Amino acid sequence: MFRSRQFLTATALALLTVSSSAIASSGDAWDAFAKDVAAKCTVLAEGRIEQPKVVVDPFGTESYGVAILTGKAVGADATVSSICVYDKKSQAAEIGGELPADQVVISIP
Repeated sequence: MFRSRQFLTATALALLTVSSSAIASSGDAWDAFAKDVAAKCTVLAEGRIEQPKVVVDPFGTESYGVAILTGKAVGADATVSSICVYDKKSQAAEIGGELPADQVVISIP
């Protein structure tokens, strides 16, 4: 009985260690995902939005990452926003057109 208790304790500790690592790496993976979405969408905003502020949906949809970029339109005195979609399989991003501030109100701290 003592041996089986030791085995169960060792097994439980091993499973706890593995599950803790999986949770941590999963969080790291989501952070890396959000950073990649932000980086690729920011590149696509060049020439459209000066120093865009980016908000990334931390998980996106099943197939896509989604971000909203907002800031001063290049060559204009207007604030605009754009929606960026990131394909999780291909890791390619696409950005939509400029949405004027009177149509979309976004406040990014």
